[in-house]
Amino acid sequence: MRAWIGTVLRLVVGGVWIVAGAVKLPDPAESVRAVRAYDLLPESIVPTVGHLLPVVEIVVGVLLVLGVFVRLSAVVSALLFAAFIIGIASAWSRGLQIDCGCFGGGGFDPDATAKYPREIARDVALLLASAWLVWRPRTALALGEVLFVRPDEVEVKEIS
Repeated sequence: MRAWIGTVLRLVVGGVWIVAGAVKLPDPAESVRAVRAYDLLPESIVPTVGHLLPVVEIVVGVLLVLGVFVRLSAVVSALLFAAFIIGIASAWSRGLQIDCGCFGGGGFDPDATAKYPREIARDVALLLASAWLVWRPRTALALGEVLFVRPDEVEVKEIS
């Protein structure tokens, strides 16, 4: 049963990452604006983060959906969600009215304060799902289980 719970979590979290990255990929300038709006990173690295983030999100999502390198992908996923939770909470506490930029967009949003609790709750749920996958990376329908056989699962036959 745990393998199937993990499979559902893997597909949900992976799907969210793929959608989030794919929406941002066509307009990297918008992603850079969203990162800049948080006013947390030094300006010298904002463009790099803004350009790389959608790519990282898609890669993590694809790896999770395929079930390849699940634990590693889930660790990266959990770290990203933790960073996003901190970023949104920081923006909220500083009175910034910005779109989270999670699924494109970014910049000023007059309704941001009302959205922050829901965005944080969503990211906490996805962080917990990622943590489950770090703890229990073996899931059903995972391509990694086919591609990478664990040494303790290889049957050794004696030659007599």
